[in-house]
Amino acid sequence: MDNKLWYLSKVSIFEALAEQDLQELDQIAPMTHFDALPKGTLIQTPDTNRDGLFFIKQGKLRLYKISLEGKQFTAGILGKGNMFGEIDTFSFGTGGIYIETLEETMICSIPREQFEAFLSKRPELAMKLLAEFSTLLRERDEMLEKLAFGDLRERVLHLLLKLSEKFGIGKEDPVKIDLALTHQEIANMIGATREAVTVVLNELVRDGMLETGRKSIAVYQAASRSCLELGCKSK
Repeated sequence: MDNKLWYLSKVSIFEALAEQDLQELDQIAPMTHFDALPKGTLIQTPDTNRDGLFFIKQGKLRLYKISLEGKQFTAGILGKGNMFGEIDTFSFGTGGIYIETLEETMICSIPREQFEAFLSKRPELAMKLLAEFSTLLRERDEMLEKLAFGDLRERVLHLLLKLSEKFGIGKEDPVKIDLALTHQEIANMIGATREAVTVVLNELVRDGMLETGRKSIAVYQAASRSCLELGCKSK
């Protein structure tokens, strides 16, 4: 199996496909590979929606919106193996938003027409796609609700907890986030100032929710979940 087919077999929605199906997908819907995109590359704006489905081969993307006041609000973080994009049959809800790379990232695509033809013969794959879409939209709505109504401490903790759940290294507390983040980058994700975020991060470290290093953050997940559920405040 060549590298392309090996990659497809590792994407969650294709787990149910046999190698023969992967071979057919490779033939009828050839994947277009892009060069690695540097960190901070804006690959979509509300005015430049991409047509088709895209897969993250390596790296991470941030999906965000900008308020009327010019503040950025993160709608989701996607990593290796995740999908985004729009086709007639399905929508990931990623139209009309900004998408940028959080680190060096490589994406590849399958043209809409060929993929829809392939999908029409495989209803089990269509169901997996629907489940994937539902999860993405639920996570996006939850993130936006926290950012809209939570206080700054809750917003910071919710964001970091979600990042540790999705991109954490290891399973024992504290879980290190596999993503280098500056205080300014965290502030940009939640529509806050760097100074305010620094104060909250120091409080969370003091209260036993986080451990921090140079561009590294580890989250005590059990304590953080409990804090968010109970609406805990700074000690």
